[in-house]
Amino acid sequence: MKDLKTACDAVLHGVTAGAARVPGVVAMVTDRDGTLYSGAAGERRLGGTPMDEETVFAIFSTTKAITGTAALQCVEDGLLDLDAPAKTYAPALGRLQVIEGFDADGTPRLRAPKTDVTTRQLLLHTGGFGYDFFNATYRRLAEEHGQPSVVTASRGCIETPLLFDPGTRWEYGTNIDWAGQVVEGIRGKSLGAVMRERIFDRLGMEEIAFTRTPAMKTRTAIIHARGADGALTPMDEFFLPDDPEVEMGGHGLYATIPEYMKFIRMWLNDGDGPNGRVLRPETVGWAVQNGLQAHQKVGMLPGVIPELSNDAEFFPGLKKGWSYTFMTNEEEAPTGRPAGSIGWAGLANSFYWIDRKTGVGGYWATQILPFGDPVSFTGYLDFESAVYRAMAAARAA
Repeated sequence: MKDLKTACDAVLHGVTAGAARVPGVVAMVTDRDGTLYSGAAGERRLGGTPMDEETVFAIFSTTKAITGTAALQCVEDGLLDLDAPAKTYAPALGRLQVIEGFDADGTPRLRAPKTDVTTRQLLLHTGGFGYDFFNATYRRLAEEHGQPSVVTASRGCIETPLLFDPGTRWEYGTNIDWAGQVVEGIRGKSLGAVMRERIFDRLGMEEIAFTRTPAMKTRTAIIHARGADGALTPMDEFFLPDDPEVEMGGHGLYATIPEYMKFIRMWLNDGDGPNGRVLRPETVGWAVQNGLQAHQKVGMLPGVIPELSNDAEFFPGLKKGWSYTFMTNEEEAPTGRPAGSIGWAGLANSFYWIDRKTGVGGYWATQILPFGDPVSFTGYLDFESAVYRAMAAARAA
């Protein structure tokens, strides 16, 4: 579609120009058969090598859906009961307690959880875990008690107190890192090895991994910090660790965007891949449905560490849910994305959506902190809107 290319190119070039800009962006759109649009603009580092399709990104929380897929495969194989205590598969979970607050001297008040966390709760983000950049209690545990940041990819950064009893509410956090530990416990292999064998090879995904190859390192985009004045500063020393202590199923993968598009196409194609089936159609059918109960609400993510995240929310005012493991928009979005579609984002302002009704999906990749960057996030919404306008125009022609 010529109109699609023209419209998307305009968004990419607009967002990488002027004073309020992003350093660089790669964006792609696919249908069930292949790429409809691929574009790149700007640089991997301000003033440096141009962005292109071969650029490697820290994809942060867009890792989560891949870990969820690995867990769903364990269900299909009869190895994982989603409603059994998750400590059955990841014993360290059984040692974690609920934090109820802090004593006058700052000591955390801990108690045993009323129920065991299940893998279903982990996948739905109702397990009780959070992130220090979205939760003030975790931020205090980090500042006063040395709770490690998740970017350290250490045991300590996931072996944290629960914020509430499992199942009592929705809160976005390290639940999917624990789901990755469940997968490792079941398969007896590292999460990366499981993904390579059961997902990546079946989809022909090569340049995606928790540990970058030397070739991937040379093509990795630099994350930039946006200051309060809007200026961008390259964070040349900030990378997710290669060879991490824990392969973080919630945020640890590096990838090129064409590789991730193969994963999106699998979901558009009912679980089928070019080198074999990844999931059964019936699994895909229930896995994309909102799994939350009425009292569990997906809302704004409060940015309690301003350097890492702004207050952020997709489609304020619209009902949203969570599936296995994606956000679901339960109403049609302003971009044109229909109700029942799925998608999510990564901390350094990467965003994707999968619209199984229309048969289209896309990914927008930048490398900027804090999350919810007004330039990149607005650019992404403009990009998605341009896709749906172009498709509507093509149908009307």
